[in-house]
Amino acid sequence: MSEVVQKYYDGCVEREWERLARPYRRFELASTLRLIDEHFPPAGRIVDVGGGPGRYTIELLRRGYRVTLVDLSSGNVAYVRAKLAESGLSADAVLQGDARNLSPIPDGEFDAALMLGPMYHIVEEADRRAALLELRRVLKPGAPAIVGFLNPWGILRSGLTEFPEQYSDEPAIRKLLTTCVQVGEQRAFTEAAFLTPPQAIADLRAAGFAVDTRAGVEGFAAGMLDAVERIAAEDPEAYEVILRLVAETCDLPAFRDSTEHLHIVARAIGL
Repeated sequence: MSEVVQKYYDGCVEREWERLARPYRRFELASTLRLIDEHFPPAGRIVDVGGGPGRYTIELLRRGYRVTLVDLSSGNVAYVRAKLAESGLSADAVLQGDARNLSPIPDGEFDAALMLGPMYHIVEEADRRAALLELRRVLKPGAPAIVGFLNPWGILRSGLTEFPEQYSDEPAIRKLLTTCVQVGEQRAFTEAAFLTPPQAIADLRAAGFAVDTRAGVEGFAAGMLDAVERIAAEDPEAYEVILRLVAETCDLPAFRDSTEHLHIVARAIGL
């Protein structure tokens, strides 16, 4: 992660908070909360690494967990603290920090973890490994983590409606079929790393995690942003059915490798 990424998120704090409230992006929130309910312990201490403006931290606190949030962006950190005060909720800590170095946190501190942003932006393999090793270090042995990746296979599909003009650049588009695509801010929302499901799984295993399952959080609705927005506006009841079905089926083999956001549930087991 670079200063480019930090500057980007400092400049879009409110937009990032609102992102998961939009009809298409709510699929990600609903699917992730389902994974939390199914794979996290019923109580305990959670670390939210790259937690952004705090959407998941607040949901976890409402479920009764103790939560520590770490984020690269000072703007996000300030926003989280304000949102917690507004909500009457209290986190154990809200820290500004880099996922590659969680040194303020002792070893084996947490019962579960979310890491739903850093892997989107760490373009160097050695740095991704450093972040995942840090995540494993702060978890108790056997503790689950949900780690998010940008999946180029799903982006290839969603691009048909979101950026069709880029398909005229065949060499660039074909890179979405390879193991790891690094893109600068001119080709994405900011500096980003797209990892295919096999590469994401390999990175986790190399860092001492056992993979339990994975989910494509947009599910069967992946790539259908415009249609989803229209249904949500015209038939809210139908939209809510779609939302529930997406969350319920996001880990089916037919969907889990073909969405923009890939969430892998893994456990810290050591090297």
